[in-house]
Amino acid sequence: MGILAMILAGGKGERLHPLTLHRAKPAVPFGGIYRIIDFTLSNCINSGIRKIAVLTQYKSMSLDKHLRLGWNFFSGELNEYIISVPPQQRVGDKWYQGTADAIYQNIYMIEKDAPDHLMILAGDHVYKMDYAEMFRFHREQRADATVAAIEVPVAQASAFGIIEVEEDCRIIGFEEKPKKPKSIPGRPDMAFASMGIYLFNTRKILEHLRFDALRDTSHDFGRNIIPEMMKTARVCAYNFIDENRKAAKYWRDVGTIDAYWEANRDLVSVDPLLNLYDRAWPIRTYQAQNPPAKFVFAQEKKGGRLGIALDSIVAPGCIVSGGRVQNSVLSPNVRVNSYSEVYDSILMENVDIGRHCRIKRAIIDKDVTIPPGTEIGYDLDEDRTRFHVTPSGIVVIGKGTELCESEMELTDEPAA
Repeated sequence: MGILAMILAGGKGERLHPLTLHRAKPAVPFGGIYRIIDFTLSNCINSGIRKIAVLTQYKSMSLDKHLRLGWNFFSGELNEYIISVPPQQRVGDKWYQGTADAIYQNIYMIEKDAPDHLMILAGDHVYKMDYAEMFRFHREQRADATVAAIEVPVAQASAFGIIEVEEDCRIIGFEEKPKKPKSIPGRPDMAFASMGIYLFNTRKILEHLRFDALRDTSHDFGRNIIPEMMKTARVCAYNFIDENRKAAKYWRDVGTIDAYWEANRDLVSVDPLLNLYDRAWPIRTYQAQNPPAKFVFAQEKKGGRLGIALDSIVAPGCIVSGGRVQNSVLSPNVRVNSYSEVYDSILMENVDIGRHCRIKRAIIDKDVTIPPGTEIGYDLDEDRTRFHVTPSGIVVIGKGTELCESEMELTDEPAA
């Protein structure tokens, strides 16, 4: 297809703190075994795009390691690659100043590779999409630029960047979080929201990137590049086709703790909105060599131990040893010890839940040991003195946090 995909993966993800305290937002674990960026990368592979540049910036070590371990199967002999690209400072001495500036700062790489088309993607959204279908649409419309859009109810549209289109899909307006969103022609109750997915003819977009770099703007595709291109170029909206193949289209920006918790929790429902089990559209990731999950101790008498997980995702390496897990997501190598209960929670890699613990509506990041007898999620006032608690009552314990067994004092340890 002659497409170079550039994935924007340098955001701080401040609304996801403390999960992003030691890692970039695209590297945050999701769904037990994945990282958020795996969905965008898998879309590329499933769409036949095998030239990928991941633009990193903020605390990228975890993301770089994941790319090296899980996505190193490209063949250089076939001119395929995936590379991590921090700011090169070829055109100045600044870090990436905006989405468009991140691409402009890598204009040397683009010119050297000389792709016919340039696809700009976000590395922090969860969805399934065939970019090849968008490419076919782009060519059929003879567009200079195409923006992927998802239909949203007008009543909810003020939370998005809204695209105004003509009957022939040509974009004639763009407004960020408008108070009175423009509806889709012929559908007064629905609006087009930008998904932050762009496909450009390379020659045309490079012209606009150079022009934007000389101006005092926010150097953003939605706010600056697309509105400027609409004046002289043909810019079209592509109605998102969901490869998830459910009744409702699935696209999530898991940019807040509550949104992240909800998206993970949805995975354990009987018929989840996001289907991870579709072999026709696999989601790839890196998986270490862990043993199978194990559930031990069967209740033989009243008060005995029972290792059980209900309506949950349990990754390899986990041991549920006489505890109960329900409506939860367990990442690799989690251990839940005897007489403990874990409900509606997300436990990341190497979390160890001691005996007689009660955990509810919590997110516990990597490498945390919960001392025996600990209660989390039952007394939010007490939890707020030790942990981060969202307004909706989700308790978050940061990566590598040490909990003192006797006094339950909180100390921060920046884990690698």
